[in-house]
Amino acid sequence: MEVMDMENEFEKTAIRVSLVSVVWNLILSVFKLIAGFVAHSGAMISDAVHSASDVFSSIIVMIGVRISGKASDKDHPYGHERMECVAAIVLATVLAGTGVGIGYAAVKTLLDGEYASEIPGMLALIAAVVSILVKEAMFWYTRHYAKKIDSSAVMADAWHHRSDALSSVGALIGIGGARLGFPIMEPLASVVICIFIEKAAFDIFKDAIDKMVDKACDEQTEEALRNCALNTKGVERVDLLKTRIFGNKVYVEMEIGADENLSLKDSHAIAENVHDAIEQGWPKIKHILIHVNPVRM
Repeated sequence: MEVMDMENEFEKTAIRVSLVSVVWNLILSVFKLIAGFVAHSGAMISDAVHSASDVFSSIIVMIGVRISGKASDKDHPYGHERMECVAAIVLATVLAGTGVGIGYAAVKTLLDGEYASEIPGMLALIAAVVSILVKEAMFWYTRHYAKKIDSSAVMADAWHHRSDALSSVGALIGIGGARLGFPIMEPLASVVICIFIEKAAFDIFKDAIDKMVDKACDEQTEEALRNCALNTKGVERVDLLKTRIFGNKVYVEMEIGADENLSLKDSHAIAENVHDAIEQGWPKIKHILIHVNPVRM
């Protein structure tokens, strides 16, 4: 029952955070689009389109989380948690594409020397500042809940907010530079922003892949699991410990040693006690398999 409640809370939190993202992205898109047209700023219009495309990213998160939360079935006896990793990989790809697009446009502008000739209005500058503040706030808000529920897809969406904030920084520099008579500042800033976005995309992609290829838990976690078993009455030693990360869950296989003179019932009780102790101490662990080896006393 406790595990089911945690899974429901995970899905509810992820969906709620994604819906907040959708609402704010729609509001920002409309605001920046209006500001771009009124203030004659191509950079702000492009930034508005960028924010509108982020609605798609949040929808991917909701779909991935909803599927990953489905109960185990005949065809998927271990559950669907890895679908969240798939969503994170898709978002990492979209994020990388966003960075490439920003970098390509910036380099092309630098090589062609075709800078904006019309000086943008003050409204575009204000819109850029508002966008940076809102998107940075959304980054920290989404990142907080992503870490709380340990969701790679929600974390990917958080970094998408950060990429938007950086994109708006480029727009701010470009608009401010154009008003000061230095239009080259926008493409230069965009190149730097592109590098930051690609780094974030790579980190998200690597984290999702690690969770899909059964990467083991860190040494500190495995040592804590081993000590938990050894502190259980009747456990003489831990012969084997294997862990694997499955989406946002963990699977554990352990072989423990117990007195060979114990009855099958008593040995089973020891294994159950180890199982319960680990399950209570690490809520992220979805499945524990414990084998008891005889130890000559």
